Amino acid sequence: MVTGAARLDAVYSALGDGTRRAILARLAAGDSTVGELAEPFAVSRPAISKHLRVLERAGLVRRSRDGRVSRCRLDARPLAAAADWIEYYRRFWDQSFDRLEDYLRELQQRGKRRDRKN
Repeated sequence: MVTGAARLDAVYSALGDGTRRAILARLAAGDSTVGELAEPFAVSRPAISKHLRVLERAGLVRRSRDGRVSRCRLDARPLAAAADWIEYYRRFWDQSFDRLEDYLRELQQRGKRRDRKN
């Protein structure tokens, strides 16, 4: 099993493809068979299976067999680490923009004081 930074890399790699994101969106609505997941895409079933393997390696999809039918289910837990990573940098940028706003306000105040003196 992949853990830590390697898991985060696998999650972001998996999310980097539109087909895989669409598969995850479909699975968020409920479990599906591989065939059901393949229906809306203009790609072969083996191509969908490759996408599913990438999602499985990232821990985002769990597959189970029911006879000849392979069912897939979303496991969104690995997305929490990705969301935490993004949240860290969101706070970083918010703080940076707050400091920029403070600086611009200070420049504006200096300009007003200078205008009053003249």
